[in-house]
Amino acid sequence: MKSHASTLLAEVRTFRQNHPDVRYVDLIALDIPGHFYGKRYPIEMLEKVAAGSPLKLPQNAVLLGVQGGLFKIGDYCFNDGDPDANRRLVPGTLKPVSWESQPLGQMLITSDGTEAPIEFEPREVLAKVLERLQHKGIHPVVAFELEFYLFDKKLDNGLPQFARDPLSDDADDQPNLHIERLSRFSEVLDDMAQTAKDQGVDITVITAEIGPGQFEINFGHLDDGMRAADWAALFCRSTRGVALKHGYRASFMAKPYLQYPGSGMHVHVSLYDGAGNNLLAAHQQQPLRHAVAGCLELLPHCMPIFSPNHNAFRRLGATVNAATLASWGFEDRDACVRIPESDPRNLRIEHRLASADANPYLVLAAILVGLEHGLETKHEPIAPLNEDRSSGTDFPLEMLDAVRAMQHQPVLRDKLGAEFVDVYCENKRQDHLAFQQEIHAREYRWFL
Repeated sequence: MKSHASTLLAEVRTFRQNHPDVRYVDLIALDIPGHFYGKRYPIEMLEKVAAGSPLKLPQNAVLLGVQGGLFKIGDYCFNDGDPDANRRLVPGTLKPVSWESQPLGQMLITSDGTEAPIEFEPREVLAKVLERLQHKGIHPVVAFELEFYLFDKKLDNGLPQFARDPLSDDADDQPNLHIERLSRFSEVLDDMAQTAKDQGVDITVITAEIGPGQFEINFGHLDDGMRAADWAALFCRSTRGVALKHGYRASFMAKPYLQYPGSGMHVHVSLYDGAGNNLLAAHQQQPLRHAVAGCLELLPHCMPIFSPNHNAFRRLGATVNAATLASWGFEDRDACVRIPESDPRNLRIEHRLASADANPYLVLAAILVGLEHGLETKHEPIAPLNEDRSSGTDFPLEMLDAVRAMQHQPVLRDKLGAEFVDVYCENKRQDHLAFQQEIHAREYRWFL
C-alpha cells in the first residue's frame, strides 16, 4: 500500500513540476449511461489524496440517468440516505487538459480496488470479469475503434447542421470515403489525435467514413483490457472538447441522420494463455468457433449494453454494415462478429454491434463474458455469413424488450453480477420511459 501511495504521490508531484500553472484537476469516472461525473480538486488537495487521504463521492452518482437525474432503483437513491463511497486514483491517468480556456488537469478515479467497490460501477464490472479470466489463465488483448460525426457548433432549432468545410466554408454534406476529407479537416483531426496522445491514448489509423462529416479513429492493441476501455472513454471526452475549440461539435451519437450510416464501437479481442499462445488458434481454431458461439448466444441478452438508448436502436439494420441478426463471418462487415484475416498469432474477433455511445467498460465486459461462455460450453456456432447470407438469430430491436431479455439471463447474472444486471436494467427502463414523457410535434401533426 505504501509503495502504491508513493507512486501516486510521485506522479502528482511530477505533474505539478511540469505544469506549474495548473491549479485544479478534474477527478472523473464514467457512470452507467457513459457520461463522466466527478469533482474538481485543487492540486494541493490532490497531493493529499495521493498520499493516502480518503477520496469519497456519492455512491449513487454512478446511477445517474442520461439527463443526470436519479431514478428509484430498489433501495438506492431515495431509501439509502445517499451514502458516500470510497474511490481511488487510477495511476498513470493524471494528464493536462488542453481544450479548456484555463490550464487544467484530469485524472480517472474508480471504486474498483477499494475495500468496498460499487458493484454496479461499470469499471468494477469489467474489473471482476478481467480478474476471473486471469485466474483461468486467459489474457485478453483488446483494441477499440470509434466512429463519430463532426457537426457545426451551432444547432438549428435543436437539430444538427453539417460541419463546414474549412476550405470552402460550404457544408460538408456529401457522404464519401475520400482521403481529401482528412486533409480538409486536418487541423481539428490532428489536434484530436495529438490531444488523445497527450492523454496517453495510442491513436493509430484515422479514416474518413461514409457519412458526411463522419470519421473513425483506431487505437492500438493492449494486453490490459481495463486500460483499453479507459482509452475509449478518455478519447470521447477529449474529442468533444477539441471539436468545440475548433468551432465544431463532435458526437458519438449512434444514429444522428436517418439517411446516413450510424456510428459504431468496434472491439477487437484476442485471447492468450500465460505463455503467449493464442487460445483461439489452438486445435485448428476450434476454440474460435466455440467463442463465437458463446458471443452469439448471449448477444440478444446484452442488447441494452450494446444499444444503450432509444437512438442506438435506430442504427440497427438501417444502412451499411449494421446487422439485424446475431451473425458471424470471415472478413464480413455485415456480421455482428467478424473474423478479420490474420496469422494464427493474431487471430481475433471483431465485435461490431455496439453503438459508439455505448459504455466501453460494459461493452468489453459483455464481449468477454460471451467469449468465456463459449469456451466453457464448447457449442458449435451457426453457419457463417460466408456460407449462408441468411444465417443469424434474432435479437431485440426495442429497449423494453431488450431489458426483459437481459434481466433474467442466468449467465449474465452470474458473470456480470446479479446486482449490476438488476440496477442496469432498471436504469435503462427508467431512461426509456422518461424519454417517452415528451410529446413530439409530430404527434400533434398526426393526431391533433
